[in-house]
Amino acid sequence: MEKYLINPNQKISKIKKEIYGNFSEHLGRCIYEGMYVGENSKIPNVNGMRIDVITALKEMGLPVLRWPGGCFADEYHWMDGIGPKEKRKKMINTHWGGVIEDNSFGTHEFFELCRQIGCEPYICGNVGSGTVQEMSDWVQYITFSGISPMSELRKENGREEPWNIKYFGIGNENWGCGGNMNVEFYADQFNRYNVYVRNYYPDKPIYRIAGGPNRNDYHWTEVLMQKCRHSMNGLSLHCYTGTGNYALEFNEEQYYDTMRDCMLMEEYVTRHSEIMNRYDPQKRIGLIVDEWGTWHKVEAGTNPGFLYQQSSMRDAIVAGLTLNIFNKHSDRVHMANIAQTINVLQSVALTDGEDMLLTPTYFVFKLFKDHQENTLLGSYITSDKIGQDKNVPNLTESASVNANGDIVSTIVNTSASDASEVLCQIADINGIKEIKAEILTGSIHDHNTFEKKDCVKTVDFTDFTKTSDGFKAKIPPCSVVKFIIKQ
Repeated sequence: MEKYLINPNQKISKIKKEIYGNFSEHLGRCIYEGMYVGENSKIPNVNGMRIDVITALKEMGLPVLRWPGGCFADEYHWMDGIGPKEKRKKMINTHWGGVIEDNSFGTHEFFELCRQIGCEPYICGNVGSGTVQEMSDWVQYITFSGISPMSELRKENGREEPWNIKYFGIGNENWGCGGNMNVEFYADQFNRYNVYVRNYYPDKPIYRIAGGPNRNDYHWTEVLMQKCRHSMNGLSLHCYTGTGNYALEFNEEQYYDTMRDCMLMEEYVTRHSEIMNRYDPQKRIGLIVDEWGTWHKVEAGTNPGFLYQQSSMRDAIVAGLTLNIFNKHSDRVHMANIAQTINVLQSVALTDGEDMLLTPTYFVFKLFKDHQENTLLGSYITSDKIGQDKNVPNLTESASVNANGDIVSTIVNTSASDASEVLCQIADINGIKEIKAEILTGSIHDHNTFEKKDCVKTVDFTDFTKTSDGFKAKIPPCSVVKFIIKQ
């Protein structure tokens, strides 16, 4: 039996709700059809936004949405996406499939999408092919209420009052598709562009996010912390999980390979944080993991530039492992955005015309939403290493406490075949009133289809016994379980 210890006396850091963010790019069917169908579509919508998708994202508790990219951000010119739709410029989406982008979804539509979901907008600006003035004008168009050319243009386009934009990224993957820059050059560009991302209202400061490293590029983090730490609020990190096979066609060995690659996130977050700690011991600057998730081969018969893939319980376990890591590092990880929300990579929902299904990953986010804005507690679970090379933890966990004193615990069993017995003990607890639990589980290949949408979903979990100071539970293989312990 594995020992699981939770210490409510050890309150570590706030788990910011933004850790549970999503990423949406003009890529494949993420925006068009996935979220936005236009006001004249037969698909039920409000102001062009799909009602079924909006409802699902609200119920999932989506706190923040990143847009318009991704690689697309550094070829996106925002003025092409405002004004009457019939007059908007059409462009070729050179990064993703070479399709025509008609710009019918632009700034106004994005803020309307976020309004309907009830989430914070996070805009990524164009450093790769844009100008300082273009970025400056966009910020003014969005945020300024006084008299200026951009605010007057916004009013002409039907929006009298400015929007509130809390998060703004200055470039994306500038080491790659965002300009193939070296870090010293990008650091100078960040400092230059950042000057013109104006805070027009001191009580509504913009949180500026620098384009950070890919996976284990620690030199990139070192240079940006040296040169830009006084002017940035966040530093992005991109890290995808993948082993080069298809989303549904993999064996058990490849399953464990995926888990091993996923667990590198722990190493990357730890080592980038150690560098940041040297320059920012107060942890003012957030590590923003604004692209993460599984990246498999595209589904057969689909446009390879659309990155469409199914989602199985393998992906759900990756999501659970990763979110537990982010919770445990919530002193430094201030936001994260899984890629991508709908129909692309590790999405939380798939659409087919008027139809929609929820993926196993969706249900993991819905389970974990009870951690949002809680305080991380000290916790530890004993666990063997499993997989062919014994390099994957059998169990991972995180625990937090909310304002009412309820303890939220999430446990992931990565084993493809074996259940694990767990004894949880909570230090200095004065009795437990009630424990409720939910589970997402199945075989490693289980997934939802448009013919069978409920193959994988959360259900009540009852295979546990309450004790005087915690619980005993038998955690099934390939599962994510959430416990809520009321004192």
